Amino acid sequence: MTQIRISAAADLLGVSDDTVRRWVDAGRLSGGTDEAGRQSVDGAGLAALAQELADGDRMGEGARSARNHLTGLVTRVVSDTVMSQVELQCGRFRIVSLISTEAVEELALEPGVIATAVIKATNVTIERNRA
Repeated sequence: MTQIRISAAADLLGVSDDTVRRWVDAGRLSGGTDEAGRQSVDGAGLAALAQELADGDRMGEGARSARNHLTGLVTRVVSDTVMSQVELQCGRFRIVSLISTEAVEELALEPGVIATAVIKATNVTIERNRA
């Protein structure tokens, strides 16, 4: 069973350490201690909670085939006459998209607007972090 430190769990969910501790106290997450005696949560339980939280946080989602959605705040738009670079801050993740300037104008994208990046990729690599 994978154990994840409270602080790492909080970072992954985008909440405070205290929120994770409250969820452990309330039984929403299974807590314990790792081999070093630090407070931790069960990795599988954390994954289930992350999915639960994400399922309830899909703003403006309609029917679509792409399954990867990241909602965030537009932080920067750089445009020329044809193409634009749009940056979104989705929690602690920065997403950059190159789209047409026409689309930027139609969507009225500018810093401060809430938008959703919909990602459909044919190749995604996974790396495992070593704690």
